[in-house]
Amino acid sequence: MSNFIIIGTQWGDEGKGKIVDLLSKYADFVVRFQGGNNAGHTLIVNDMQFISHLIPSGILQNKICIIGNGMVVDPKVLLKELETLSNIGVEVGPHNLIISEKAHIIMPYHKKIDIAREKMKGDNKIGTTGRGIGPAYEDKASRNGVRFVELLDKEYFRKKITEILKEKNFYLSNYFSSETLSAEDVIDQYSNYADILAPYISNISVVLHNAIKDGKNILFEGAQGTHLDIDHGTYPFVTSSNILAGNACCGAGIGPTEITGVIGIVKAYTTRVGEGPFPSELFDETGNKIQENGAEFGATTGRKRRCGWLDAVMLRNAVRLNGTTGLVVTKLDVLYGLESINICTKYSCNGKIVHDFPASIKDLSVCKPIYETMPGWTEDISEMKKIEDLPQNALNYIKRIEQLAGTPVQMISVGPERDQTITIHNPFKS
Repeated sequence: MSNFIIIGTQWGDEGKGKIVDLLSKYADFVVRFQGGNNAGHTLIVNDMQFISHLIPSGILQNKICIIGNGMVVDPKVLLKELETLSNIGVEVGPHNLIISEKAHIIMPYHKKIDIAREKMKGDNKIGTTGRGIGPAYEDKASRNGVRFVELLDKEYFRKKITEILKEKNFYLSNYFSSETLSAEDVIDQYSNYADILAPYISNISVVLHNAIKDGKNILFEGAQGTHLDIDHGTYPFVTSSNILAGNACCGAGIGPTEITGVIGIVKAYTTRVGEGPFPSELFDETGNKIQENGAEFGATTGRKRRCGWLDAVMLRNAVRLNGTTGLVVTKLDVLYGLESINICTKYSCNGKIVHDFPASIKDLSVCKPIYETMPGWTEDISEMKKIEDLPQNALNYIKRIEQLAGTPVQMISVGPERDQTITIHNPFKS
């Protein structure tokens, strides 16, 4: 039995989807434990691209996939994903997709409030996707949310939505001057979702407990990245859930003693979508080249990603916060052709040298990266299959990442396809 958590170490978009897809081969269950459809995992299999927003990436490996109680789920988006998978020949049903009865549901008013808030904030906006994720988590915390177990109780659901909409419609109308929602329309729409999704809904804690007891392998996948965590990220420019590995247990209903290890995914450079400080961001031709070569556009929003050099201060922070036992470096091929490569090893902040990631956004916003420069490589590495095939300068770069992070690199991705991966150590084969 081996149970691993895959976590992003930066601001998301590290290439977690591909690695989950690869390692799903060795797992029996794949569990998504937080977030919603504000994140997307882009997978390329047999030259075919699929972007998963809710269903765990392991579905393409025909594994049993679980949507955890730590998630917030838009049923409309989920049903669209089921339809898309069916259209490309991937069989999905209650036999291989289970939804936690305790997962919270994104309602239409969540999305309306999310969009209205961002519009009202103007230049001070957070940069949310407008998918209703934050407002759904707010209602969860204020004990005013709707879970799938309530969705299945139609009488209770009708009563609850009727009461909730009195408050939400007042808020939408009087504060945002926005259109209100019809309780009957919402109840009818979501009652239809309940009829379709009822066979998928179960107690996932019991399912996973029995799987562990039977010696099954489980892979837990997080969305976004460490520095978008609601507690430990660049607050307030963060998501609305806990992304760290520790939340895999809460978000799936298992104990921490069941976890074997934590795999951190780190892009060979750094990217960020949306607002917020970014110390190693590049505003020159090198940044444009990385953005272009890496096809850095958000999988969910299509927004152009901001690009910069690898930030080892961030990486060390993520390794510590997640208890990372191994790293996967992705998109190493994107750095091909650069004469030199920089790694940010520390910051200069208000006249002081800073080695640890600041909590204050005000401080982080004025931090300047202090770089260590390494020679690049001119060889195309995208078809290389073994670690010893890599040019010496690329090997030196990987070794330096290991030294700065204090964690071994277990895999290296040199392209988007499954077979464009160099495996140094498969964690499931320990």
